Amino acid sequence: MNEQEFIQQLLANKRRRVEYFLNKGEAEYFIQDLFQFLFIDQAGDNTIDKTCKRYEQLKMAFASLLSEVVNEKETIQSHVAHFFGALPQTYHTLLEDAEAILASDPAARSLSEVIVAYPGFYATVVYRISHCIWKLGVTILPRLFCEYAHSKTGIDIHPGAAIGKRFAIDHGTGLVIGETTLIGNDVKIYQGVTLGALNVTKESASTKRHPTIEDNVIVYSGATILGGETVIGKGSVIGGNVWLTYSVPPNSVVYHKSEIKVKDKEPFPEPLNFVI
Repeated sequence: MNEQEFIQQLLANKRRRVEYFLNKGEAEYFIQDLFQFLFIDQAGDNTIDKTCKRYEQLKMAFASLLSEVVNEKETIQSHVAHFFGALPQTYHTLLEDAEAILASDPAARSLSEVIVAYPGFYATVVYRISHCIWKLGVTILPRLFCEYAHSKTGIDIHPGAAIGKRFAIDHGTGLVIGETTLIGNDVKIYQGVTLGALNVTKESASTKRHPTIEDNVIVYSGATILGGETVIGKGSVIGGNVWLTYSVPPNSVVYHKSEIKVKDKEPFPEPLNFVI
């Protein structure tokens, strides 16, 4: 294949995939601008008129992003109306998330600190916004939003997951929440947790592959919970580095017990160099 043939093939492939190539820069700018609008007071934007003007600009920017993946003008208008119609409730839910983090983390000293400095809160904001769009039947745009948050925070939440109120992520780096995960209210999750699938074949794409975490559960760092039929009962505590592929009843405490052995003159039965 010569260079001319390669260029022609490249263009043809791009045209076939054009619906999946949003302007990533515009998508990232929109989600950051929306976060700023909701939570960060901008200089000169503290009047009703200026705030309303920014709100209308956000609507236009969202419509422009949708126009890259939705062809019908009426559908775009409907999606914009539904998304911004749901925004007040989404905002209220996010404030509850921030309050939950403040209430549960002794290192957090103010709501403002949680909003501006906590990656878990930022990832939750982007997830909730993305989930609203996901429910409209638009998939590629919320995936871009969540992957942007993933790149900024190290927290990977699929926009298809369903997460209840007062959700608290502490630290969060390395957290993975899969597409069909169901999470109840008042759940707290630490860094390095995986809520994943046992089966990753394409044939299982339309099934529930990820676990259900019921209300008032705490999942500590490094825990891995897998499987669409796995249910963590309400009020349970899942300890650090636990591996679960089965359900546990409400109010369970699941943990690994560390064993301590005091050294003596006898050599250890197994070599220790593997832990170095």
